[in-house]
Amino acid sequence: MFEFKLTHQSTDSAARRGRFVTCHGEVQTPIFMPVGTQASVKTFTSQELEDVGAEIILGNTYHLWMRPGPDLIARAGGLHQFMNWPHPILTDSGGFQVFSLADNRKITEEGVHFKSHIDGSRHFMQPESSIHIQQKLGSDIMMQLDECIPYPSDYAYTKASSERTIRWLERCIDVWNYAEDQALFGIVQGGMYKDLRRKSVMATKFYDLPGIGIGGLSVGEENAVMYDILSDIEPYLPQDKPRYLMGVGTPEDLIEGVYRGIDMFDCVWPTRLGRNGTVISSRGNLTVRNAVYQEDWRPLDPACSCMVCQNYTRAYIRHLIKANEILGLRLCSYHNVAYLLHLIQEIRQAIEADRYGDFRKAFYRQREENQALEKAGK
Repeated sequence: MFEFKLTHQSTDSAARRGRFVTCHGEVQTPIFMPVGTQASVKTFTSQELEDVGAEIILGNTYHLWMRPGPDLIARAGGLHQFMNWPHPILTDSGGFQVFSLADNRKITEEGVHFKSHIDGSRHFMQPESSIHIQQKLGSDIMMQLDECIPYPSDYAYTKASSERTIRWLERCIDVWNYAEDQALFGIVQGGMYKDLRRKSVMATKFYDLPGIGIGGLSVGEENAVMYDILSDIEPYLPQDKPRYLMGVGTPEDLIEGVYRGIDMFDCVWPTRLGRNGTVISSRGNLTVRNAVYQEDWRPLDPACSCMVCQNYTRAYIRHLIKANEILGLRLCSYHNVAYLLHLIQEIRQAIEADRYGDFRKAFYRQREENQALEKAGK
C-alpha cells in the first residue's frame, strides 16, 4: 500500500515536493512529524493534532515495548485504535533509546543486551524482535534496528558499526519480507565521515526499500557539520524514495534540511521546549516564564495565527506557568507544534512556486528584522 510520488523538484536547490500514501491516508512532503513517544504527543489530544495540521506522527518502539507492551496494544487493535489516531504513524526501531537510556547495554552481532530504564529488568533487542514489535504495533512505517553511533567516534568504530547496521538491515528485511501493509525504511549511518556515509547510502539503497532514513546526525556536532554531510550525500540518495532525517526539527534545520533534499523530519524538541515554558516564534525563541513578560499583552508570536496566539497573551501564559497550571505548558506546546507545521506548509508552497532559494533567504532576513522589533518592544 505504500507509494511515494515526487511531484516537483526545485530549480534552485535540492528541495523536493511530493506525497506518499499509506493504509491510513496520504502525507504531503516535506513533512514534520510530531513525536508521540508513548502513544501520546505530550499534552495533545488527537483532535488537537488534527487542528494544528499534523498528518503523521511518530511512536517509539522501545518505550511502547517497555510499557504497556506490544501484545496489549495489538489486542486493542493496534496503535491507531489504541490512541485514537486514524492517520499514518511511523515507529522508530527503539535503537536510539536502547543506546541512550538503557543501563548496562552490551552490543553484539546478534543484538543489544540492556536493562530497562523503568525497573532495571533485563531485555535483549535483536533486529528481528524490533520488527516483530513494530508489526504488533501496526504502524504504517517501520524503521530498521540500527546503532546510533556515539559522537565523537573514531573511524574504525564508526566503520564497524555502520557495517553491522547493514547486516542488521538484512535481518529486518527477512522478517518484514516486503509486506504490503507496513513499509520498512533502512537507516544510513557513517558518523561524521563522508566516505562511510556514502558507502552506507549505497549499501542501504541496494535493497530498494520504500524509504530511507538518515540517522546519527544532530547528536552533538555543530550544525554546519550536519549540513555539510547532507549536502555531500544528497546526490547518492534515491530520487524516488522519501528521505527522512531522524530526530531533527528546529526551524533552521527544517529550512536547511529541505534545501538539501530532505522530505521528512521529527523531533521531541517543540513539545519539550513548551513544557519548559519556552516558545518558538518568528522572533526567535522566547522563554515566557521570564519576568520580562509579566505585563506583556502581546501574543506569543504576533505573526502567528494559531489558536493560542489568537486568544491568549504572554502575560496570561506566564501567569499559568508560574502558578503551575498545566494549561500554560499545553498552550506553549500547542503553539510550538503549530508553528513548525505552518512553516512546513510555507516551505511546500515555496517549492511549488520555484522560489525556495528566495524563501530560505527571506526566512533569515525576516528573523533578524523581527528580532529587532522584539527588542524594541513592538
